Order: sequence, then structure tokens, then C-alpha cells
Amino acid sequence: FKSLLCFVPLPVFILFLLPFPYAHQSGLLQKLLQEDSTYDYDLIVIGGGSGGLACAQEAAILGKKVMVLDFVVPSPQGTSWGLGGTCVNVGCVPKKLMHQAALLGQALNDSRKFGWEYVKHNWETMTEAIQNHISSLNWGHRLSLREKSVDYVNSYGEFVEHHRIKATNRKGQETSYTAAKFVIATGERPRYLGIQGDKEYCITSDDLFSLPYCPGKTLVVGASYVALECAGVLTGLGLDVTVMVRSVLLRGFDQEMAERVGSYMEQHGVKFLRKFIPVMVKQLEKGSPGKLKVVAKSTEGPETIEGVYNTVLLAIGRDSCTRKMGLDKIGVKINKKTGKIPVNDVEQTNVPYVYAVGDILEGKLELTPVAIQAGKLLARRLFGGCLEKCDYINVPTTVFTPLEYGCCGLSEEKAIEVYKKENLEVYHTFFWPLEWTVAGRDNNTCYAKIICNKFDNYRVIGFHVLGPNAGEVTQGFAAAMKCGLTKQLLDDTIGIHPTCGEVFTTLEITKSSGLDITQKGC
Repeated sequence: FKSLLCFVPLPVFILFLLPFPYAHQSGLLQKLLQEDSTYDYDLIVIGGGSGGLACAQEAAILGKKVMVLDFVVPSPQGTSWGLGGTCVNVGCVPKKLMHQAALLGQALNDSRKFGWEYVKHNWETMTEAIQNHISSLNWGHRLSLREKSVDYVNSYGEFVEHHRIKATNRKGQETSYTAAKFVIATGERPRYLGIQGDKEYCITSDDLFSLPYCPGKTLVVGASYVALECAGVLTGLGLDVTVMVRSVLLRGFDQEMAERVGSYMEQHGVKFLRKFIPVMVKQLEKGSPGKLKVVAKSTEGPETIEGVYNTVLLAIGRDSCTRKMGLDKIGVKINKKTGKIPVNDVEQTNVPYVYAVGDILEGKLELTPVAIQAGKLLARRLFGGCLEKCDYINVPTTVFTPLEYGCCGLSEEKAIEVYKKENLEVYHTFFWPLEWTVAGRDNNTCYAKIICNKFDNYRVIGFHVLGPNAGEVTQGFAAAMKCGLTKQLLDDTIGIHPTCGEVFTTLEITKSSGLDITQKGC
């Protein structure tokens, strides 16, 4: 009976039970009516990021009593922030705004060809404006929770027994709460190297976007999208930037596209130290910024190198915030190596009343819109009689490097692994944005590629674009892929001229043909 309540509204279910005396005599009906009322809340969400807030607000809209617990443990450099999670405070939002600042710098360079004169960048003005915007978003989230009667508690949540958590605030004061159901949405935080001087002297993306001073000459350690985006921003703002790469760029992404991203960045001022990892960071001078000496060793031999930088930014990955919240006390399983939580196809953990959404899920995409969608649908299934599950297939994303990279579906490597090379056709071309022509920017740099399954009506299973506004371009094509986009449908679509996106309506050259794809004009 109880499992049916996930899908059937309670009043309807009660009417179903009324003709059966057993339900009343055994106390089952009374238990169903009173069970959840024995707890303080119908739902407690642990984590005030995008996924957690979406789930909490949707549950409240459906008439449930909901609490959100959110507590930001300060970074080793002391950085903390308000409600809204990584995306709002130290991720997508400030990253995209700083990326825009860098793009404006490039546009200023371009503008001289169009008759404009150059101006100077001020780091403090930029960060102040960005942080003001983030503060408004923090306030907006708090206001939204209040309007929906969701209780917001700025405390650290830790399970102490089944259905009960302990909430500890900044002053160390503890309060206990119970709930019928819990959603874990605690997200991830940047990983450290575990070497001498890393936590003492290095910063991460947690610190960069509110850094009160210009970081100066910077070493970025890592080759993740966070690493390359940060390196691109700093270079675009006129700083001396080096990226130290242990192995490949953008692991998990299409490697042809990743190398093209790296090549563009290298041609436009970013220095790459490949096959090296730091082994020590030592402070030479204090200051804002100071001076740091970095010792690194080769991953392929005994060679060591040294360098002096003002700032060292670590972007080597992120760890799930699941290990210090008492999950072991209630039996929730986590991946011991990664801290990620395995869930079934309805985001349920091995403990039936505990669910999870967002970056902490094992084997799922770490993207804000994914967490939001999963959180909303989870609340609707739990409390609204909805059956719809989150679709983790063909989710579009964009890497906001100086030349943006947008993609949806499979990388070429993954497509070959799944479908075999002989069953695929890859169409590709370079293109030259009209905006770049007068400015004299690189021809044969922007690149478009689709991967088609020959034996499924040439359905597009991988979409990749490297160029300006790649995110805007990718978003529309992602919707088309949801609808079963094929090569013929692209060919039948009339493009908007002159745009970057129109290139996908005129693709003719296949990789297998070996024909030249370089462009001679716009």
C-alpha cells in the first residue's frame, strides 16, 4: 500500500481503502494518515544549491512542509558565500560574467579595426559588480523560499539516526529535526593536491571570483573545463597565464574538440606545461598578490622544473560533500573512492526514504540544469502523483573557453565505442564568423562537426561546435536532437544568414572522404 502512495494522491487512496474493513480494523488507514505527521517535516533538503532549491520549492508548491539546510564550509583561504550553491556563487554565474569581461577585452581589440579606441581593465571594479549581482541572487533565493513557506536554516546537516538530523550553526549550536523524507543535494567542492603548501598558498575556483585583488602572473593546475575556463578568462583580462597539464585536456569530452580548444588558447597567449604535476608550493613573498615558487615533476621521467608565480589556481577536479554528514549512521551507501551516491532511476538511494540529486550522483552529469530538472521531477513524483523521470540523455553543455565549445550527445570516441566506426558518418567543416572578417581574426579556426548513425536514418548522435556563442547555438540543436534530428532534416532546414549556426544546414564534407575543409571566404 505504502508504495502506491508515491503515485496516487492520498485522498484518492483513502477512498479506495474505505470499503475494506481490514484497513480500518488493523490500523493501517490510521497509520497512513498519521505516519508523516509524526515528523517535523514532510521533506528536509540538505543543500541549498540549484537542485536542492528546485526540489524544495516544488514540494512546497505541492503543499508539503519543507525545510532547506544549507551551510558553506569556508575554503582553506576563508572564502564563503550565501544561498544558491556553487553555480550561483562560485560557478556558472560568476564564471560566465568574467568570461564576458574577457570577451569584451577581445571585442575592444577587434573594435580598433572598426574605429574604436582602447580602454583599460580594472579587476576590482569587475569583481565588485559581479559580487553585487550574486548578492542579489542570494537574496532572491531566500525571498523565493520565504514566499513558498519553506523553512531555511543556515546550518550544517548531519544524520544521527533514521529520519533524524542534527543541524549545527556557525556558533556551534545544535538543533534536531525529523522528516519523513530527505533529499541530499550537497554538491561538490574543489579538490586539493595533498602536497606541501597547497591549502596554505593556493586558491581554487571557490576563491577566484571574489578575489579582492588582481591575481597577476598565474599558474593554473589542471586540464578540466574549470581549469581552461579560468585560464582563458585571466588571459583575456591581460594576465600572464600558464596551465600545467598532467595528461589530456577536457577528459570526457570529444578529444578532437578539446585539442582544438587548447590549440586556440595557446595561439592566443596561454602557455601550456604538459605532462607535469606540482610537488611543492612555497611562499617567497607575502602580498596581494605575493610570490610563490612551484616545483613540479614530469609524469614521464625524473625531470623537475621550477617557476615563480603570483597566484596558483588549482582546478584538478571536485570531491562530493557526502563523507561528513552521517550517512553511515543510517546505512546510505556511497562510493568509497569518490564519495558519490549510487541511486536508481528515480534518484532513490538504498535507504528508501533518502534521495539524492545533483553533482553527487554516481554516473550522472554534473550540470546545474540537470540538477534543477531532477529536483523538480523528484518532488513531483514524491508528492504530486507524477511518474516522469529525469532524462540524462542528450544533455547539451558548453565550455566557456575563449573560443567556446558547445556539444550535445556523444563524443566521436564514445560513438565509435558504442556503434563502431564503420557504422558512423562524420560531417565537418571550418567556418569563419562574419564578425571576425573585418577584425582580421583567424580563419579556419571555428569548427563544426556532427556524428551520424548510418543505420538509423543518419540520426545525429553527436553535435559539436567550436566558435562564438557556442552555447546559444547548441541549445536549439539540442532540442532538435531530442526530437530525433537527422542529417536530412538539417539539410532541409534553411539557415539564417549570416550566422554561425547556419553552418550545420550546409554540411557536405565527410571525414571519411578526406576532402579539404578549409574556408577561402566568409
